[in-house]
Amino acid sequence: MNAPHDTRLNLSAGLLSVTVAAVLVAAKLWALAETGSLAVAATLADSALDLMMSLGGLAAIAYAAKPADDDHNFGHTSAEDLAALGQSLFILVSAGVIAVAAVLRLLDDTTAMPKSEGLGIGVMLFSIIVTLGLVTWQRHVARRTGNKVVLADSLHYMGDLIPNIGAIVALWAAARFGLYQIDSVVALGAAAFLAVGALRIGKGAWDALMDRQADPAMIAGIRQIVEGCDGVRGHHDLKTRVAGSRVFVNLHIELDGAQSLDQAHAIGARLRREIIAAYPRADVLIHKDPVGVERHPEDPRS
Repeated sequence: MNAPHDTRLNLSAGLLSVTVAAVLVAAKLWALAETGSLAVAATLADSALDLMMSLGGLAAIAYAAKPADDDHNFGHTSAEDLAALGQSLFILVSAGVIAVAAVLRLLDDTTAMPKSEGLGIGVMLFSIIVTLGLVTWQRHVARRTGNKVVLADSLHYMGDLIPNIGAIVALWAAARFGLYQIDSVVALGAAAFLAVGALRIGKGAWDALMDRQADPAMIAGIRQIVEGCDGVRGHHDLKTRVAGSRVFVNLHIELDGAQSLDQAHAIGARLRREIIAAYPRADVLIHKDPVGVERHPEDPRS
């Protein structure tokens, strides 16, 4: 793993995300002023949150890239989870505001309805094209680096496409058929979509902050690697925890107690390399326990 190169890629994705979000906020502010559409307002709120989350994500990426130090022996990758948890709270608040506004408009027939629909549709199409370009780059970076913030950001921007498409439908229906209530219905759907995404992101971040274990498939894969490693007689106390884009692995292996320390160290080092080769984002700590030798009765390992 080339850490400096990965950091540069992650930062490039973060900077591009901030730039795109700022451009879309400006474009949608203009579109909202021209159209008065609640569906456009929903996408504007989403883009404004994207901007805040992108700024927070960029800061988290920069902070998480810092190496371990005396105060943070396991590095700073939990900053990614803190950023994701904050993002989810912002999204939930936004979804609630949009939903209330949509319901009030549905109940009030005197509320002004969308206008200049063609202009709004043009801005939404521009938003979709720019968002697709951003997501393409983010997915490329996430595949290369495994960064959780970049991956979550790309998933969120993919989710933005639905409210944007919904806004186009609402504006088109208003212009073509005079179905202005569709605008509020689309806004309600967008609010629900935002809330579901926020809960999903928040749960993932909370699980990581609470030291939840790694994915069961990864744990099973590690067990298979250990059991297939020459010289390892057995293993126990396999523990994992996730922090940002890192997975910390703690493992006890059982080795022939009659062999030399050099031989035992070589087996442990080889096993660590095999695990990291299969899971490059893993931070692996292996304890070596001797077996097959007679112990003194007072030995606490007996």
